[in-house]
Amino acid sequence: MEKQKIDLYLTTNAKYFEPSVIPIIRQKMEAASDDMLLTLQATELKDPTVVLLISIFLGTLGIDRFMIGDIGIGILKLLTGGLCGILTLIDWFTISKKTKELNFSKISMIM
Repeated sequence: MEKQKIDLYLTTNAKYFEPSVIPIIRQKMEAASDDMLLTLQATELKDPTVVLLISIFLGTLGIDRFMIGDIGIGILKLLTGGLCGILTLIDWFTISKKTKELNFSKISMIM
């Protein structure tokens, strides 16, 4: 894949990944074909900022966990009110990182 296309993709989507995994993604993209770029661009990535805002306002209902695919913990938070607010408070500090890890795992599965 061309270096310009890789740079454009990574610049556009840098907010969806941890800074430490950007070189790994770059390396995998350099080894991939040009057709892979279309697949990567079509992949829906979750915005960590949006998930954090939903966690702040609707975290006790577990909606944030449902959004990132943690159905079991989402149901637990829904039924217990976020474990009386404890799990909700923890998620305020960890949900963005979990969202970025989810995005990286989606990209890793494609490449």
